[in-house]
Amino acid sequence: MFLASLMALAMAASTASAQDIVYDSIHNVTPIVGTWSSGSQHVIPGPGFANPAQEAFTYPNTTGVGYSFSDDGWYELARYRFASNASEPNCIIGTVIWAHGHYALLGNGSIVLTPVGDGYQQVQAPCAATSNFVQNYNFTELMQSWRIFQDPTFGPKLHLFQFDGSPVAPLFQVSPDPNMLPKQTLRNVTATVVTVTSDGLITQETLTSRKRKRSGAPEMQRPMGAVVGLVTLAMLSAVVL
Repeated sequence: MFLASLMALAMAASTASAQDIVYDSIHNVTPIVGTWSSGSQHVIPGPGFANPAQEAFTYPNTTGVGYSFSDDGWYELARYRFASNASEPNCIIGTVIWAHGHYALLGNGSIVLTPVGDGYQQVQAPCAATSNFVQNYNFTELMQSWRIFQDPTFGPKLHLFQFDGSPVAPLFQVSPDPNMLPKQTLRNVTATVVTVTSDGLITQETLTSRKRKRSGAPEMQRPMGAVVGLVTLAMLSAVVL
């Protein structure tokens, strides 16, 4: 249902030209082209973050999200985060994600991000049956709207709003140039293995992912400040519940 709605919205908006967007001081103080990163600005797309051929990552010092946009319609995504579990405070799930593809600035002020199909993610779930694995990650994203403001301390600040209007963490401009891996398919996803788990879930993984899962993917370097905060928040939530 969501995918159908997303496609319908994109098709309707595609009739308007990207030139219809008004780039004024309240919307966009600088072009979206460049490299953007949230928080401490340690999560930055490009070769310092991901090695798609090996389905590997270089873990940043802090969690966050980063995007790069080129002037010829390519984007790259880097994301590193941990999520708590209120009922099981020690079961902190970590994910690190890389993807790239094409973006379109639509005339209604939204952005559609369409991956080329070679994205991947590592999931670390200590309380799950399979606690550390790599799998495909390829999701078309709709950003309902976007704004770039001038932060008095950090300069241009990009605000992205997801399909439901919820905000992505504010992104600061690390560089006016896009920091990206080559603009082509960088990971072989043609040779995949489909398996059905004991509880009926269907998974699809590349041969490289399957090999890495059997040998064990590297442990994520969890930033202690963030982890302690998540554990504390989960414990407080459990008490409230």
